[in-house]
Amino acid sequence: MRWLSLVLTLAFALPALAEVRDPHSHFFMSRMGDFKDELSTAKQDGKQGVLIMFEMEECPFCARMKGTVLNQSEVQDWYRKHFLIYTVDVKGGTDLTDFQGNATSEKAFALANRARATPTFLFFDLQGNAITRFTGATQTPEEFMLLGRYVVEGAYKTQAFNIYKKAAKP
Repeated sequence: MRWLSLVLTLAFALPALAEVRDPHSHFFMSRMGDFKDELSTAKQDGKQGVLIMFEMEECPFCARMKGTVLNQSEVQDWYRKHFLIYTVDVKGGTDLTDFQGNATSEKAFALANRARATPTFLFFDLQGNAITRFTGATQTPEEFMLLGRYVVEGAYKTQAFNIYKKAAKP
């Protein structure tokens, strides 16, 4: 009877013990600096698009997302299956090439994409068009997963995320 009790306890406890991994090595990809080329890679790899997290140093909400949501293995694996994922520093001076092939800097790219608050999550389709924006930190990993499904399912074309989220609640 003790064994049965132990097995049942573990069966219910294990899903709550999601693996935690470093988001820099398991969520975000290394950026080569050319988002136009990244679109080609996304197409070749069968991705849905590109997700960019606009962030800045000392951003407490960015740190919270990385420490409570983006470090979850389930989130990492699911998002990497569907998107190429990068960070852009809204105050950064690093040179990059935008989705249209224009030379720019991180800061100018953030301004051009109206990423004024951090974090801002901006989803781009395979043509480099911004299709969905989420500003701020999600409350839970589940809400962030729901945001991803909202994009992958194409619900962003017909309804706002808050309406999609309300309909998804049991």
